[in-house]
Amino acid sequence: MTNLSWSPARRQVVVAGGLGALVSGAAGVAGPAGASAAAENTADNDDLITRTVPGTKELLPAIGLGTFQTFDTRTDRARVQEVVRRYWQAGGRVFDCSPLYGRSEVNLGEVADDLRIGSRMFLAGKVWSTGDHLWDDSHAADSLRRTVQRMSLDRPVDLMQCHSLVNVDVIVPLLHAWKKEGRIRHLGVTHHEPAYFPLVESWVRRGELDFVQVHYSIHTRAADERLIRAAADNGTAVLVNMPLEKGRLHHIVRGHKLPGFATELGIGTWSEYFLKWVISNPAVTCALPATSDPAHVAENVKAMRGTLPDAATRDLMARHMETIEGFDAIATMPWYPGKRYAGDVSRAQAAMRERSPWWPS
Repeated sequence: MTNLSWSPARRQVVVAGGLGALVSGAAGVAGPAGASAAAENTADNDDLITRTVPGTKELLPAIGLGTFQTFDTRTDRARVQEVVRRYWQAGGRVFDCSPLYGRSEVNLGEVADDLRIGSRMFLAGKVWSTGDHLWDDSHAADSLRRTVQRMSLDRPVDLMQCHSLVNVDVIVPLLHAWKKEGRIRHLGVTHHEPAYFPLVESWVRRGELDFVQVHYSIHTRAADERLIRAAADNGTAVLVNMPLEKGRLHHIVRGHKLPGFATELGIGTWSEYFLKWVISNPAVTCALPATSDPAHVAENVKAMRGTLPDAATRDLMARHMETIEGFDAIATMPWYPGKRYAGDVSRAQAAMRERSPWWPS
């Protein structure tokens, strides 16, 4: 296996091992000397909804922050910083990112440096890597090295995930090696397409994973059928991508008032409605909504406080959504309706559309 230029010192391993107390007592954690006051957490975290990572005493807030497309910008890092600042002030600590996301990882790392929160954030990173030949891990090693550099880490990466099962037969053993070597603390796999869920489930059952990340929402419930149950049976934490269906859920409820049973539960926005439906599943560890709008992140973080719906109310919430026009067509809608992200990924996609005579419909 390829050696990396970075490895954690003993002190850094000890610090990383104590992260659970960091999150559960977030309001009282002191920042590094001279830390930016703007980044310090001002929320009262006594009522923060947290989940324990199975097999550990580590607590994570039930709402995280995704970065796909929304952090991919070369011109508007100030907006990214405000999104991160508001999420952090509300008690959030979980950040999901990938080298695949254009400038997202670079921007997240720079903002974390600016706000001086890098030592206290829980980073869920990803590897999207093959190699020059089968079992060549040099590309993956380079990917990990870049993540460590971009995030200015002097400690193990909290979680590294095999992104969308790419080269999974090689990457999962490699992640186990990295964990043994102290380069990462947790490992997992991800996918956002329900068609791949049977394969994801097989890795949950045999891969000795710490985490699995899947697409799950009040609209897309396929993970409920077997995958989330398999995670619970195998002591695997569950991260949820696309809990808001990349803006499509909000798009169809524009002009609709929240139902009375939701407001009686203390739910004040559609964001809370959709996110609390997800995190009220007891097997879900953390939902990862992504946004580029500071006002929207302020709505999202409210979902990690207050009362969660019980099973009967969750069923009522889902049935209510089925009465709203457009709900059954969400899977065919474009992501982020009415929005345009002009980042590296979007520009590359547009260039390929111009070159290629075929495009998926």
